[in-house]
Amino acid sequence: MSLEREPRVPFVTERSQLPAEAHDQYDSLVESRGGIQGPFGVLLHRPELAGRVGRLGAYVRFESSLADRDRELAILTTARALDCAFEWAIHAPIAREAGVTETTLEAVIDGDSDSLSDHEASVVRYGRELLDGSTVSRETFAAAESRFDTEGLVELTATVGYYAMLACVLNAFDVVPASETPLDGS
Repeated sequence: MSLEREPRVPFVTERSQLPAEAHDQYDSLVESRGGIQGPFGVLLHRPELAGRVGRLGAYVRFESSLADRDRELAILTTARALDCAFEWAIHAPIAREAGVTETTLEAVIDGDSDSLSDHEASVVRYGRELLDGSTVSRETFAAAESRFDTEGLVELTATVGYYAMLACVLNAFDVVPASETPLDGS
């Protein structure tokens, strides 16, 4: 994905931009993601950190027990809560492929979980409460708990947390997609 403008720090996209001892971290990221984009172009200024974040992300994204739809809905809820246009631009198409409808995407953008199915609303409310208030109400926790087992709740929480960290990196370093998103101007 191309960027609208240059991030606030030089973007690392080539192996040659790093010292030889960081090439393994770079190679691992490219192998798992097909290239360097988004937060990793910034995080590679600290290759060890980028590698560790990448390994955690590989688990959250590709090995988690969460259904693809639930994972992508949690990611988009996080992107919306933190107004992260880059995260939205990357994950909205993935969410659509996973079966998240346009109506659901619009509800996430508008903050209207009342129009969602009970299952979708439990994911969105859980993520929004966690990010907006740093905790989850008993009612929202109980609703999510009725749909996920303990392991699923841990993974849902970790997914929101992981993508919140990425949103902080993307937003702080002004990594913005070239394409317009529904989050622009919010």
